[in-house]
Amino acid sequence: MSCRSVCCYHWSSEERLDGKTVIITGANTGIGKETAKDLARRGARIVMACRDLERAEEARTNILEDTGNENVVIRKLDLSDTKSIKAFAELIAKEEKQVNILINNAGIMMCPHSKTADGFEMQLGVNHLGHFLLTYLLLDLIKRSTPARIVIVASVAHTWTGLRLDDINSESSYDTMKAYGQSKLANVLFARSLAKRLQGSGVSVFSLHPGVVQSDLWRHQHQCIQMAVKIFRIFTKTTVEGAQTTIYCAVEPHLESQSGGYFSDCAPATCSRAASDDDLAQKLWEISCNMLGITWQ
Repeated sequence: MSCRSVCCYHWSSEERLDGKTVIITGANTGIGKETAKDLARRGARIVMACRDLERAEEARTNILEDTGNENVVIRKLDLSDTKSIKAFAELIAKEEKQVNILINNAGIMMCPHSKTADGFEMQLGVNHLGHFLLTYLLLDLIKRSTPARIVIVASVAHTWTGLRLDDINSESSYDTMKAYGQSKLANVLFARSLAKRLQGSGVSVFSLHPGVVQSDLWRHQHQCIQMAVKIFRIFTKTTVEGAQTTIYCAVEPHLESQSGGYFSDCAPATCSRAASDDDLAQKLWEISCNMLGITWQ
């Protein structure tokens, strides 16, 4: 028995999703692909929201071969460009009668400094602001599809730092780890705020830490770090294992009372003090709306 199998929580469920529609961002690789594969196996219609259509097509073929579910489609979505996000949301509104589960999974980790098409620091822009806008644009459809769930893939990295409210876009300085941690803290705070706003609507919201996963998210790291990840892979999770908490939050029955909660290893987990700060969450909400030019009460 490996150390990983001892450390990782084992969870299984026969829950079906026949007749349900699921949107998964970043579904062409890593835990996003494994999540799509699992939910397709449960009978759901899967919308793979991906930036790289070639890789998405390869992933879709693999999912079809593995699950036999042909109700899997690819739609273009670049979370680093608000025009792409709006075009995606418009297409979904035309094509889909319902969205029962939205999984905000795509992300970028500790990349060199760069900006999105709209001038946002890349990690904040993709990991938080892009998903914030996407959720805002799809929310009416999600509300009409209740009971529904919104699952936000965050990280324990949310504990690494606080929010730099005076320089949230990293204009004065940039630290790859702190910027990543800030974007993941924003994920947890967003889930908390959104859950409060959706109380009584039939839409539940969850954020989660998938674990330290063997994935291409490490591609931007120094070779020494990449080597260390390979050496200590026995203590990390495979992509299948890393997807389990996402799947749990998407399908486990009777989680509605825990809406707004943070999960790890398929169970409720403790988030940082900053991630539990409702005043900070409200400030982030207002800043996010202002940066995106939207009104969302």
